[in-house]
Amino acid sequence: MSETHSPISVAVVGAGVFGRNHLRVYRDLQQRGHPIRLAAVVETDTARASALAEEWNAPVYLSLDACLDARERGEITLDAASVCVPTSAHHGIAAPMLAAGIDVLVEKPIAADTAQAADLLALAEKYKRILAVGHLERFNPAVSTIQSWLNRPMFFEAHRLSIFTPRALDVDVVLDLMIHDLDIVLSFVQSPVRDLHAVGLPILSSKVDIANVRIEFESGCVANFTASRVSTERVRKLRFFQPHQYISIDYARQDLIVIDVDPKSIPTPAFPGLPPGLALRKPAVHSGEPLLLEIESFLDCVRTRDTPRVSGHEGLAALALALEINAAIATHARRAGLDASSRVTA
Repeated sequence: MSETHSPISVAVVGAGVFGRNHLRVYRDLQQRGHPIRLAAVVETDTARASALAEEWNAPVYLSLDACLDARERGEITLDAASVCVPTSAHHGIAAPMLAAGIDVLVEKPIAADTAQAADLLALAEKYKRILAVGHLERFNPAVSTIQSWLNRPMFFEAHRLSIFTPRALDVDVVLDLMIHDLDIVLSFVQSPVRDLHAVGLPILSSKVDIANVRIEFESGCVANFTASRVSTERVRKLRFFQPHQYISIDYARQDLIVIDVDPKSIPTPAFPGLPPGLALRKPAVHSGEPLLLEIESFLDCVRTRDTPRVSGHEGLAALALALEINAAIATHARRAGLDASSRVTA
């Protein structure tokens, strides 16, 4: 961004774990001379809010209404906002902000259900606002790098495992973790879902904590997804096959491996154990913080009025698929005679 632009005044709504990261990025951009200004923070937790004003050098409001009232009175300027509250509150926060003429970046998933998500899309269109959805892995440099390599991928294996934390327990593991990979695969495949099968179980929370899903697309592509938030290790990987090629993405390491089927290839010392006929490459990935890249992209859209990389429509598509998976998990649980309130120790 050019420093000659007038500053974009931004707010962060919700100063929990995700919100504090958004605050950090906005402050860092401001301190590095980018034309933005942290104009307000909204945090309903009074104990947390009391320390925020001094820490972030911005007015803090205990409710969105108070923040919007201050804007209406001309006490603050507000052009854009990050919505970092729990999923159940996304619509209740994003809807009045869009109606007030504020561009919005809402954390994933876009809303608690498809009706709420569709309403946000309608409001964004009505008031001509930017509505971006925080599917963070779309901004992972490894994902951005591999885009130019896509050539009709036909089989995916996604694994996203996390150690249990008391965070985001207002949603299940599909909406919490798996939805990242659902969004990536939807963006890669660009084909409607034909069929899906899913199983999941609650382990340590009242909602599904571990799930496995198989999806077949109209294109013939098949994708398997595994997500767990009760694992003993952290794994964030996506592997896929396309004609004459295998590609592995390690989200955490921002690392790529590409293996080509090449009858002319011979083993090389750099990659011992690789049989003849296969050629391995590691495309260069320019590392970067996905959240910083996401917020920079959002601010660019605020300026240019371009469609966000993850639009409201794509956020709705990922949410709809996640909810369809949850319905399939519930159907399987009933068919298998599982007690949804039971716990499994593992």
